[in-house]
Amino acid sequence: MTSNAFSITEENLPDSPELASRLEELAEQGERVDGMAPLSEQFLNGLTDSRLQHRHLVAWVDKKPCGVAGLDGSTAELFIAPDFRGQGYGALLYDAAAETPNLQAWAHGNLPAAQALAHSRGLQVTRKLVVMGIGGEELAAVARPEDVPLTALNYSVSVAKWGQEFVEEQWLKANNEAFSWHPEQGGWDIDRLHRGMEADWFDPADLLFLWDTAGDPVLAGFHWTKWHAEEAPGFGEVYVVGLAADYRGKKLGGPLLQIGLRRMVEKGAQRVILYVEADNDPALKAYERLGFKVDEEHVVWGVCD
Repeated sequence: MTSNAFSITEENLPDSPELASRLEELAEQGERVDGMAPLSEQFLNGLTDSRLQHRHLVAWVDKKPCGVAGLDGSTAELFIAPDFRGQGYGALLYDAAAETPNLQAWAHGNLPAAQALAHSRGLQVTRKLVVMGIGGEELAAVARPEDVPLTALNYSVSVAKWGQEFVEEQWLKANNEAFSWHPEQGGWDIDRLHRGMEADWFDPADLLFLWDTAGDPVLAGFHWTKWHAEEAPGFGEVYVVGLAADYRGKKLGGPLLQIGLRRMVEKGAQRVILYVEADNDPALKAYERLGFKVDEEHVVWGVCD
């Protein structure tokens, strides 16, 4: 049963900072209850950053916000706060979002409530990400690269040697070659690159590059690591790792991964996680060989033709 006091409105949240802040608080409540953040970093940023151009449908009960659906094109993330669950509000919010053609809705953690809603609407999994982790002695062992065939430098040192414009052009080129197929990480421009660097957790010393310096410097690959400082004692994440097109198939993937793991261990990480597409069998097997194990999964539910 649903209350007559329930409603859904479309709001320009970047222009409504108090409402956006309240929804951030509700998302934090959901994470504490579920053990899983309901919104990804990108969609959480979309509550306040107008540059992302997300649409927002806000759910209300008795004129109090109780949830939100963020839409980036046909991709959505949505949640209902814990105190308002079990009354059908999530289904109503999803149905409002589903007026967007070919809606693809993320379910972080693929929790039972999300599965039940998806099955009630005849949805199927159209994409799956898994989170893999490694820790303890296994992490310490794999974070010792024996041979790094190229020159490993972090962002700050690279910029000091060759200048910010050159370094970022090389980074952007390598990123877009490595992720030409990827719906979120591919097709970046310099503004999108700079937005990523605005994150509170960004540390230029945590961004590692492999440079080919046999002639004019060329960026072979990069490993962008993320430090989860809000956790105690803190842990690291393989945030983005990629090789430029000309440097694939040259056995650089292992050293590139390991220099980032070494950096995180040096900062004190006892655990490191990464996200990988569930259908990327070569990557999954490579990570498993290093000792990574699957911790959780995130799925996209949608209508399949």
